[in-house]
Amino acid sequence: MTMSPDQIAALPKVSLHDHLDGGLRPQTIIELAEAISLELPATDAAALGTWFAENADSGSLVDYLKTFDVTTAVMQTREGLERVAREFVQDLAADGVIYGEIRWAPEQHLTRGLSLDEVVEAVQEGLDNGVADVAASGRSIRVGQLVTAMRHADRGLEIAELAVRHRDNGVVGFDFAGAEAGFPPSRARAAFDYLAEQNFPATVHAGEADGLESIRSALLDGRALRLGHGVRIAEDVTIDSNDDEATYVSLGRLSQWVRDREIALELSPSSNLQTGAIAAWGREIVDHPFDLLYQLGFRVTVNTDNRLMSNTTLTGELALLVDAFGYDLIDLEIFQRNAAEAAFLPYEERLDLVDAIVTGFGDA
Repeated sequence: MTMSPDQIAALPKVSLHDHLDGGLRPQTIIELAEAISLELPATDAAALGTWFAENADSGSLVDYLKTFDVTTAVMQTREGLERVAREFVQDLAADGVIYGEIRWAPEQHLTRGLSLDEVVEAVQEGLDNGVADVAASGRSIRVGQLVTAMRHADRGLEIAELAVRHRDNGVVGFDFAGAEAGFPPSRARAAFDYLAEQNFPATVHAGEADGLESIRSALLDGRALRLGHGVRIAEDVTIDSNDDEATYVSLGRLSQWVRDREIALELSPSSNLQTGAIAAWGREIVDHPFDLLYQLGFRVTVNTDNRLMSNTTLTGELALLVDAFGYDLIDLEIFQRNAAEAAFLPYEERLDLVDAIVTGFGDA
């Protein structure tokens, strides 16, 4: 069964890897920038959106991350944070997302005097208001914060303590992000030790701009329950032979561990192309090792990473994979079930989320 974008949009979806500062509406950036007299590269919403997409499509994670200087600049006040978070939830729900984890780094939002706790509270207020807006429209969505520590800043323990401090006020997990090469999770070992002591879940960006050793550190030092991207785990998969009927592969010890333990891969196809994360395999979506990993039984999930920079939605990412690999409704349901089962929610609530996915796909 061929799936159209409209059909995909109507399906219930789970979003695990979506950055708050990578999902702003261009018009919102313009209005918030005007309020703080911030000069922008463009003052028309369409032109500004194009600027983000073109500058993010660099083939380099470091260059890709520079576009966030603009978005974080307008997210330094309580009003700016609340508005961005509120609209973020509205946009997720409009795309059919029924559960979303929203990651962001509080340490990057302190330049106008707010404290770490105040910025977390402002974002939570916006998320709550967004959920209420969605409910008022007759739909429902649930969201949770993933509080991120920036790997180069060496504030991991402080941010981990912040996340745990707000675990009963919307924060569902911890994330470790930023420039990957040269900044392994071992640098924040104290933070990950603390999180483990507090029984608090972590996902770690790994296997995007760096390879297998980064993934190994995420699992060993970070005790990661999920891998942020993780696409380069495919470097530990060897294709032994390939003919018209079958492809024969062997797994290394690391990739076998990730697969056998069902550690979720937070794959983001468009972003992986933009940052050069899949350069070893090619330059098109069809070259992405997503399908290889899926066919081998890895717990693959589909994500947007940064909707503004990649000019995408979760529906858009799924549609790209359908076009590239011929996936059908059953495949898309598996991807959503994988995400629901890997969500940082209590077991019973994950079961409810899976039930909602099954019901929604059954009605499609």
